[in-house]
Amino acid sequence: MGKITQKDKMKEKTITIKVDGTNPGQWSNLLLELNIIKKAWRSFGVNIDLKAPGIKNIIEWGNRTGEYVRPNRKKKK
Repeated sequence: MGKITQKDKMKEKTITIKVDGTNPGQWSNLLLELNIIKKAWRSFGVNIDLKAPGIKNIIEWGNRTGEYVRPNRKKKK
């Protein structure tokens, strides 16, 4: 008989969060905060899967570090 690890003892858990009355900025911040938790817990062997509408674009935009430069709308003289 093999050694039983902590991973073998735990089964997959699901949590549902229903959010009502938020504006788009609050929604983006919530998803970015959950993504930070996901990254932090990965080092402890916890795999968190986030599913939400538009999450890929929100996380991609929120994790940028100055690489995006907004083009000027006005032409310089």
